[in-house]
This record gives sequence, C-alpha cells and structure tokens, in this order.
Amino acid sequence: MKSEHVTIAAPNLVTAVIEVKGNAPLVIHRFSQKAKNGMLGKMEEGTQTKKGKAKHEAADLDQVMEDGKYIAKEGWEGFNASAIRNALISACRLVNFKMTIGKLSLFCVQDGWDKIEPTVPLVRIYGKSRRLDSPARVATGAFYITIRPCYDEWSAKVKIRFDADQFTLTDVANLLSRVGAQVGIGEGRPDSRENAGMGWGTFSVGTSKEVKE
Repeated sequence: MKSEHVTIAAPNLVTAVIEVKGNAPLVIHRFSQKAKNGMLGKMEEGTQTKKGKAKHEAADLDQVMEDGKYIAKEGWEGFNASAIRNALISACRLVNFKMTIGKLSLFCVQDGWDKIEPTVPLVRIYGKSRRLDSPARVATGAFYITIRPCYDEWSAKVKIRFDADQFTLTDVANLLSRVGAQVGIGEGRPDSRENAGMGWGTFSVGTSKEVKE
C-alpha cells in the first residue's frame, strides 16, 4: 500500500455557549413579508397607471410592529443569527486580526429557524418586546415614523462555532465582549453602516463554556 504524507490537518471546530445580557435596548426591523408580497405583485403586474389609486393604505400599527419581528417555528422571538457572525468579523478590526480569516473561522449556530422564511437562522431572545415609534429620515430628506419591536431588557445564549486552531475559548469570549461594547447588533448599533448609531444593541458577556455536538 502506498504511504501518504498528510500536511493539511482536519478542521478543528469547537462550539461555545456564551451568555449575553443587553445593557441597552435591542431594536429589530425585519423586512416585512407584506412589503415583499407588494413588490412581487408589482413585478408580476408590470407597469400600470396609478390613476384612482390611494397614495397610502391605512396601516394597523401594532401589526406593523409584529411584522418587524423574527419568530421561530416554535413560537419564540429572536434575531437573525448572521448579526452575531457579522459583528464578530467586524470586531476583528479592533484587535488587528484579519477579517478574511475571521470570516472562515467564526460561525453562529442557530437556536431555530424563522417560521416565515425557513432559510433564516435565529438566536432566541429572552425578553419581552414593545412597540417603538421613532422618527427617521429617508434619502430625500423627508421625515417619517418607523415602527419597530424593541426589547428593553433582553438576554441570549449565543452558540459560536469557531476554529480552535485560530482561536481559544477565551479569545472568542473576549471578541464577543468587544462586539457587545463596541459593535452591537440590530438597529441603531454603534457599528451601523448608515450612521454612528443610537447606542442600541450593546450587551455584556457572562459565562462561557465549550459544548460537545
């Protein structure tokens, strides 16, 4: 039998469970299914005259808030798991770690899947939501009111799968701590693409442990 010299090690992936607790409101704003259906309807209909059509349809404001939530098939509320992964990758800049390596080494394991869009992975939120009505400005400069679900007191048990050849458990916990203090998740986070944020979506890190899958 021909001998084989192996130079590439198998993936050394480890999963950690890290408890986080919000120290600022967590504001969620998913793109509603109603809005998507409306856009799809216009695509299917093609260009039509708007004569005789109302400019704005009356809205059920509480329903608008409900439509902004991520709800799992099991009924609990959550946030998109990609928020944690993206934030971890972004936080790599703070410690001079290559984001391209972080992108290949850090993953957020979902607690479940969204009931409306089964391809969306969710992390469960432990906390009660309320309706947040706040002013915003569109690209034209005009103001309007955004209606979003807000969690004033919230926590989560974040499961992070990481490459143990790149990071230790302490590294990951510390990186997530930087996410909580400097990057944030959700709407109005410090690392918002649109602006400097509202100070929302920050959190502190509690206990962490490795788990077997």
